[in-house]
Amino acid sequence: MSGHVYRVTEVVGSSPEGVGPAVRTAVARAAETLHGLDWFEVTEIRGRIEEGRISEYQVALKVGFRLDD
Repeated sequence: MSGHVYRVTEVVGSSPEGVGPAVRTAVARAAETLHGLDWFEVTEIRGRIEEGRISEYQVALKVGFRLDD
C-alpha cells in the first residue's frame, strides 16, 4: 500500500511557562492515547491574564496520526 491516510483531532495544551511548554504538554498528552502521531499544527494561541499579568498560555493544536493499515 502506498501513501498514508491520516486522522486529525484537536487538542488544547496549557502552561504558565509559555507557548512551547503548552504545545509540548498537548502533544505529550495526545501521545498517551493516540498512536502513530506524525505532525501538529498550531491553530490558536491565547492565554489568561490575572492582575494585569499573563498567568497561563493556552495553545490549540491539530494533531495528525496515521490510521492503521
